[in-house]
Amino acid sequence: MNLLIYKAIFLFKRVAIGSLEHILPILFSVVFCVVFIKYSKRKLSNKQQEKALHIFGCLVSFIVIAFHLYYISLGSYNVTTDLPLNLCSLVTLLIPVFTYYRKFWMFEIVLFWVIAGTTQGILTPDIPEGFPALDYFRYWTVHLGLLIVVFYAIFVFKMKPSFKSVLKSFFALQLYFISMVIINYVLDANYFYLNKKPESASILDYFGEWPMYIIVVQIIIIPYFLLIYLPFYLVERKRKKIKTTI
Repeated sequence: MNLLIYKAIFLFKRVAIGSLEHILPILFSVVFCVVFIKYSKRKLSNKQQEKALHIFGCLVSFIVIAFHLYYISLGSYNVTTDLPLNLCSLVTLLIPVFTYYRKFWMFEIVLFWVIAGTTQGILTPDIPEGFPALDYFRYWTVHLGLLIVVFYAIFVFKMKPSFKSVLKSFFALQLYFISMVIINYVLDANYFYLNKKPESASILDYFGEWPMYIIVVQIIIIPYFLLIYLPFYLVERKRKKIKTTI
């Protein structure tokens, strides 16, 4: 009976917005990110910084792979709902490639995809099972781990996007969008929420029903990417202004 009560309380409930299960992982990740970046900048050589980011990227990706392998072993894995094809999960699987090579064109795509994709997931988590379910840890590892990788690249490796980065990331997103349309059609699935909005509250609720919310997202995605780019633009403009006055 105690086990059943435990599961009812901790497993079989959706994570509520503003709950401790929502806030604590974010606070922990903020502290870890600041400490990780400061320690790397002060204590590690360039080679060690590169290795530290790659190890972290591999760890984040490994947790997601292990999660999927575990559920495959249970025999209840469903390719229409469980494949790691949603934007953040897919980027997580590929992130070790970026952390190893650190190519700028990869950074241009990853930056906007991660910030745009994880923001909604962090503010309005879509987690059907709360702490200590494996999916709970997978969810926060994906969304918060990717942000840590991006911030590390920005503040440790000094990688900054340009205006062209906005367009590159947008067109890369369209390729992903087309791929998900095809996969959803073949599998009768709903990856990237292209056929139905998430069950939990999300910003998509303000964009109308299907297919209107998809059209609205396509319209606002470039302004959204530009908003993400704005702080980098302002910092760079200020730097150039200071440089010309010296």
